[in-house]
Amino acid sequence: MKRRLTFFFFVFIHTSGMVAANDNFPVILNPEQHANIDTLMRLLNSRQHPENIELEIYYCLANQYCGLQVDSALHYSMKGIPIAQKLNLYRPLMVMYTHVAAAHVFRSRFDSSLVYCNKLKETAVKRNDKLWETIAHQYYAEVYRKQGKYITAIDIYLKALKISEEEGLTENALSILIYLSEINRRLGNTEAALQYTRQAEAAYYKTSMLEALNWKRTSFLNEYAFNYFDRHALDSALYYALKSDSILNLYTFVENVCHAKGLLASIYLQQNEYDLALQNALISHVWADTLKDSNLYAYSAKILSDVYMAQKRYPEAEEVALKIWMTDSTHIDESRAIVANIALANIYMKNTERAAYFLKKYTELNALYAEKSLHSSMSEMAVKYETDKKETRITALEKERLLTVWLAGFGVLLAVSLGVILFQYIRNARKARLLVTAESLQEGEMRERVRIAEELHDRLGGSLSAMKIKYEEADSRQHFGQKIDECIKEVREITNNIMPRTLRLFGMKAALEDLSAEFGSVQFYFFGEHKRIKHNVEYTVYSCARELVTNALKHAHAGHINVQLVQNRKHVILTIQDDGRGFDVANVTEGDGLQNIRKRINALNGRLVVTSTSGKGTETVIELRIEN
Repeated sequence: MKRRLTFFFFVFIHTSGMVAANDNFPVILNPEQHANIDTLMRLLNSRQHPENIELEIYYCLANQYCGLQVDSALHYSMKGIPIAQKLNLYRPLMVMYTHVAAAHVFRSRFDSSLVYCNKLKETAVKRNDKLWETIAHQYYAEVYRKQGKYITAIDIYLKALKISEEEGLTENALSILIYLSEINRRLGNTEAALQYTRQAEAAYYKTSMLEALNWKRTSFLNEYAFNYFDRHALDSALYYALKSDSILNLYTFVENVCHAKGLLASIYLQQNEYDLALQNALISHVWADTLKDSNLYAYSAKILSDVYMAQKRYPEAEEVALKIWMTDSTHIDESRAIVANIALANIYMKNTERAAYFLKKYTELNALYAEKSLHSSMSEMAVKYETDKKETRITALEKERLLTVWLAGFGVLLAVSLGVILFQYIRNARKARLLVTAESLQEGEMRERVRIAEELHDRLGGSLSAMKIKYEEADSRQHFGQKIDECIKEVREITNNIMPRTLRLFGMKAALEDLSAEFGSVQFYFFGEHKRIKHNVEYTVYSCARELVTNALKHAHAGHINVQLVQNRKHVILTIQDDGRGFDVANVTEGDGLQNIRKRINALNGRLVVTSTSGKGTETVIELRIEN
């Protein structure tokens, strides 16, 4: 069974394999014992062990329980910390600090979590360890994010992101970008949220652990879906939610499953697909109940209650909403929506007094929410002002001390800067000329293809048709008519290969539908809003699709191919998925076909991502900007 993880425990994926090599951590147990909780418990209770072996057992138990039983992970980490301190083992100590900090955040014990965040940071700073210092910053930010103190959380995340980028800690940067996207989305900054999500996606594809970090991939896919859902772009939201869900069917990451299923339920509810909405809402609710996270449980309960309300199942809608209200009414955001459903359900059930009571509660919560938002913003602004004032004072003293050095080196720096600017200007100008040249070549190629196709179709095709009629008048020349029929057919095939008539007249969507229809094993799906765009872009999309489908059938021996086209106001995204033989992307040289595709995409400033594993098929994603 795949190990269930939540986003609190991202550190342990990176740290559990490093311990032995760095701090003489005891490795007495074999891998099977490490991965088996029952075996570890038997070892712990069987007899007295030396401290180093006892620490290893506590460490393994804490790792095994994280994401499954938070309190057990906390218990065994607290057992192991004094031993790690006594034996002066750095990395196991840091890992167990993070377990404790995360567990306290998980249970909303924020002051206790901050204590262990401080321990984590102080220890990392003493060792000058930028990785763990960045992780400490992330846990600080997580405490404030969970409390709804978004301004403070963003400030800390941005500092952690800066360190991660400077130190080349791509995986940490990926996590931070996902959290920044979520916070900006909650604040209504959709454009900023989408920008952070795109940066997170780019960071994911830069890592060397794509398979191990699949749970982070589902996180930014969920963020895409959330952002498009908030924009009421339901087709795009559904596309990304389904993509996340397909990965989560193979890898069970509990929090991401709850979000993905909740997203699907919300989207299907907007589309009046009540059965599908209920199915996904129930799954989200069950997983949230398993995880025992109050925020996540409230999120899933609200969606399930909404579905019951839409189905006019008012008693069930009230029951679900009332359960979360009675369990935890401290989260004002969720509580307002929950109490509104309780009031509405009672209105429809004609329970007048009960409805009036909860309408009053709803009014009180709205007032409390406005007051809390105001106080929170003012408090955070005051804290930020005092912090900035202190930092400004320190910076001023530092600048005064270094003023002489800056003045001495100013001339050199100025010369270097001018050289760099000049070099950048020349390089950008050269790049611009190359792009203009490439685009001009493509435009010229397009015009020439159209001209040749029209010439062949209108002139040569017409002439051959006339010859056929003339020769068929004589019985002795019937075989010439058959030959000319074949010529006409060949001319039509040639013109279609040079410039498909469907592409020229109706656009890339219709052309891709025709292309898919040529092959029984190819399925075509379209999402978004179809409209005609630049001819060279349409032709590039079609040509790339044809080349990729042909490669999948001819070389990968694929039995099934999915061709997906997503089009919105700013982008066109083409995805080709096959179940063929696949290949090792890192060790296989690209063929001429893929190199030609890459050149076409680069000429349009697009993006090409190829993901493949031997024996597991290939996925190719092409993204082009189409806005003027």
